[in-house]
Amino acid sequence: MSLAIGGFGLGLTEFVIMGILPDVALALGISIPKASHFIAAYALGVVIGAPLFTQIAKRWPAHRALLYLMIWFTVFNTLSAFATNYSSLLLFRLLSGLPHGAFFGIGAVIAGKLSKEGKSAQAIAIMFTGLTIANVMGVPVGTYIGHSYAWSASFLMVGVSGLLALLSIYFWMPKQAIELPSKQAEKPKGLKNMELWALIALTTIGTGGFFAWYSFIAPLIHDVAGFPENVIGYAMIIAGLGMVAGNFVGAKMAEIFTPLRAVAISLTVMVFLLLLNTWLAYNPSAVLALTFVIGMTAFSVSTPLQMAIINASKGSEMLGSSLNQSAFNLGNALGAYLAGIPIAYGLGYTAAGLVGAILAGTGVMLSLILITIKRYQDGKWRQLALTGGNPPG
Repeated sequence: MSLAIGGFGLGLTEFVIMGILPDVALALGISIPKASHFIAAYALGVVIGAPLFTQIAKRWPAHRALLYLMIWFTVFNTLSAFATNYSSLLLFRLLSGLPHGAFFGIGAVIAGKLSKEGKSAQAIAIMFTGLTIANVMGVPVGTYIGHSYAWSASFLMVGVSGLLALLSIYFWMPKQAIELPSKQAEKPKGLKNMELWALIALTTIGTGGFFAWYSFIAPLIHDVAGFPENVIGYAMIIAGLGMVAGNFVGAKMAEIFTPLRAVAISLTVMVFLLLLNTWLAYNPSAVLALTFVIGMTAFSVSTPLQMAIINASKGSEMLGSSLNQSAFNLGNALGAYLAGIPIAYGLGYTAAGLVGAILAGTGVMLSLILITIKRYQDGKWRQLALTGGNPPG
């Protein structure tokens, strides 16, 4: 439960900026594409902070490490509400993103270890439920507050959620002897595994397809589909409900298929949906329906990818898991940045869906390559076992 509440705060700050992007741009006197840099800054903070903070956190028990990470998160998200210009908000967004990857990375491994045998996918999915519920409840409320009062009030809301997460970790997180690996235990072969880095590239590019579309959902709903501004909050709820459903769909897919096959299936569906969304962007009913389905498909990737990363980084699971969160947020930055380029050149907000489809399609190709390589390697291992040969490497 503590991990889910912490995930709620992290999900809220990561996604609420997308709903209030036009408000932030107007208040600071900048364009919407330039305001999307605040999305990228948070994502960059995650990329930098995940390996750095995971290494630092190894000196404490898990519950204490998570507590310290949430303190940092709360302080800098609250300071974001008091930013007065583009530069200061950019800096605070960068700093507030630093603990994100380490929190989810450490939490995912702990959740898996505490789960019953064969139920690790469900345990990880429950932790990510906090993030998805943030999209159903927190982000729409934060978007409404940002529209109705001031964008800074949305970040004060994030600060309050961080404080609640702090209290839940302090009082509810089991203070049992679940220690983070020592420095000596965190060095092994896991991070030298090329499969791990290929999976990180897959996470970055594949999830970037979703974020290319989601980063500009507010102007897509208002300017393209023609809905009044107050509908943006409802659209975020619809997307969030899809994410909640997709989180558990992905966990089930990881149990039925291998994690990589589940990823390939989800990303293939995402390509089709993003292209369809571009075609039907001016149809209000179709856009709302696709908002749910795209959200569901995008988050059906999360748990299988997290499991694949943990499996590929044996001996360094926590660092590998946190690096996957770096990759996820690098995909956030990549998608927002690349989708902003054609929009800045006047091609319209529907171009974001096309950029997203290209990124998701590239992710499909990467996943198929990894599946093929893994199948070949597994075949070699079986052959060696039958012939009594020595294993490779």
